[in-house]
Amino acid sequence: MRALRIVAGVLVLALAGCGVVPAPTAPGKTASPTAKPADVVTKSLRDVERYWAGEFPKLASGKKFRPITGGFHPYTERKPAPACGGQSVEYQPNAFYCPDGDFIAWDAQNLIPQLQEDFGPLLVGVVMAHEYGHAIQVRLGRTKDPTVVLEQQADCYAGAWLADVRAGHSTAFKKPTAEQLDNTVAGILMLRDQPGIAATAEGAHGNAFDRIRAFQEGMQQGARKCAGYDADNLQVTEVPFSDRQEAATGGDLPYDQAINLLAQDAQQYWTRTFPGLANQQWQPVKVETFDTSAPSCKDPDVTANGAAFYCRSGDFIAFDGQNLGPQLYDRIGDFAVGMLLGDLFARAAQDRRGASTSGKAGQLAVDCLAGSWTNDLLTRDQNGNHLRLSPGDLDEAVAALLAFGRGRDQGGASAFDRISAYRKGVLEGLGVCS
Repeated sequence: MRALRIVAGVLVLALAGCGVVPAPTAPGKTASPTAKPADVVTKSLRDVERYWAGEFPKLASGKKFRPITGGFHPYTERKPAPACGGQSVEYQPNAFYCPDGDFIAWDAQNLIPQLQEDFGPLLVGVVMAHEYGHAIQVRLGRTKDPTVVLEQQADCYAGAWLADVRAGHSTAFKKPTAEQLDNTVAGILMLRDQPGIAATAEGAHGNAFDRIRAFQEGMQQGARKCAGYDADNLQVTEVPFSDRQEAATGGDLPYDQAINLLAQDAQQYWTRTFPGLANQQWQPVKVETFDTSAPSCKDPDVTANGAAFYCRSGDFIAFDGQNLGPQLYDRIGDFAVGMLLGDLFARAAQDRRGASTSGKAGQLAVDCLAGSWTNDLLTRDQNGNHLRLSPGDLDEAVAALLAFGRGRDQGGASAFDRISAYRKGVLEGLGVCS
């Protein structure tokens, strides 16, 4: 954690073929494919074309949709992708749209099989819908926007297609379950830019927080919302590290220091804001960690699969400091621990104001409140000495929400829903949560 700022204006770049390059590791096997990846790709692309045949005229003043003319091309190390713009394409585990040849190509050797194995066929469909989104941009004459705008617009278009799938219109996929949606979000998390890349960098796609936001906006608001993206209205949080020291550490504070500073900051935030939320003063809440056995509490309000809780009767916060805290820190980063503390303090705030934290609505209210604290970290004066966010922290928060439990579909809030509620608090602040 250190410093992060909102970026609005970004450098104008021309579209020259897009790709999605995943991080080197995935969070674990989550789906066993039942169809060959090549078949999933083909069916997905045909279904995306079905969607755009009906949707494109609405965005183009009635103009008829023209499908891709250059075909769909799988490639491997031995069988390279077709040349794009007169230049040969070197092998990369990638997928891309070539505007000059009007074709889509994808790595059939590593990328697509691995994505399907780790995250399920639906993510493969989303990747193809993203690439087809770039073809839609060409057909709408939207090729000179900043790269990060074009990439997130394509993410948004992919979400709009998935909303159509969710509505039961797809010929390639059944209505996705909450678990499938969460697995897809986990896959998008892996397809982000690495922390520290500037939004103005050539080829920047966006961090996971921004890409998932664009994807969810497409699902929730449709393709017309996506078509309205531009450099002036797109909220971009991706920035470079501020100095070499921050880059060397990845922006992470030492574990013990992170716990102490984050807890202190959350305490100070709620001391300042709670009176306006609940018309009463905030009393400091004690934070405890435990190793083998949790402190006694007759009415715990649990999170993180039971490894952390707010004790209503004892009015304290507790979490597993032997496994949960260190694992979140080691596997994700310091703000994954911040997300845990943010959730716990938000539970205390929600309970103290007499509101429920149970059920889907209660959980989403907690996530929005946790996001409001992140908003304060994100927007505060960058020249002060207080705690601030660093590049990658928002992605760490998203990853933590996925780690807390992905789409078990038991009537509660899925990670997909929780990320949306958290993002709302992050981008709009406390007022939107009350």
